Amino acid sequence: MNKTLRMACLLVALLHAGTMVAAPAPDMQSALGWWRTFDDTTGQARGIVQIYERDGKLFGRLERSFKPGAAARVCSVCTDERKNQPILGLLIIRNMKPQDGEYGGGDILDPDSGTVYRCKMHLEQQGTRLLVRGYIGISLFGRSQTWQREAAPPP
Repeated sequence: MNKTLRMACLLVALLHAGTMVAAPAPDMQSALGWWRTFDDTTGQARGIVQIYERDGKLFGRLERSFKPGAAARVCSVCTDERKNQPILGLLIIRNMKPQDGEYGGGDILDPDSGTVYRCKMHLEQQGTRLLVRGYIGISLFGRSQTWQREAAPPP
């Protein structure tokens, strides 16, 4: 019995060790992954966005916010299907496609104003930075943010 118990404990320990594999390194040639966003005015970190692929297009969801009270906030200023949806988990980037070395063709939501902008993004500094440009009409009329790649998902 004692030998069987030891074997069972060893088996459980080995199975548990197999699940503790480190997260794979991000693909630095792709925008997929977790990104720390920054306020364009103050430069302070605002949150973490996860960019993922679905049906050949990129989408971004706000996974973490550094603003106090974010867990209880909803997007009351949103005017589309995201109206009154929780800020955490909110889909802020939609339908981005690779285009000539960057991503475009989709949109980005500013959850503070509810405004939806056309969007372009491209990687910089060997994939450690993502330049995100939201604009209305043509790219000349918009604003840009530089996001910083996170090595792993937020805790």
